[in-house]
Amino acid sequence: MAHQRAPGAFPVPLLAPLLAATLLLTGCGAAGGRTAEVRDAAVAFREGLRTKNAAATCALLAPATRETLEFSEGKPCVTVIAGEQLPTGGPVRGVDVYGNQGRAVFEGDTLFLSRFPDGWKVVAAGCTPDPGRPYTCVVDGG
Repeated sequence: MAHQRAPGAFPVPLLAPLLAATLLLTGCGAAGGRTAEVRDAAVAFREGLRTKNAAATCALLAPATRETLEFSEGKPCVTVIAGEQLPTGGPVRGVDVYGNQGRAVFEGDTLFLSRFPDGWKVVAAGCTPDPGRPYTCVVDGG
């Protein structure tokens, strides 16, 4: 089942301009390590989808996102994630990081991530820009 809500972890409409301004003011080097971590987590998530490794894919979801997905379908994440229509191909086109929030942009898809004690987790996936509104995401934490 597709979820038509923007990610609740941060104000998505403000994220892109805020990230761009922050990177211009602080320089790209300040977030270099975090940028690589966000990119790696996003690529691992997409690879889990591509290889149909539902357990690995679900492990990369933020706790609230995973709970929302399971609650909305009444089934475990490993069962639900396989049926979601999420893109799996293409290289990363860009990564933005602001504090503990990140965005990985692929062709035709954007993932939003947050940093947790055990690493970067996907809070929203299958996101596409919705002009004049927040992103529309297939999977998000509500």
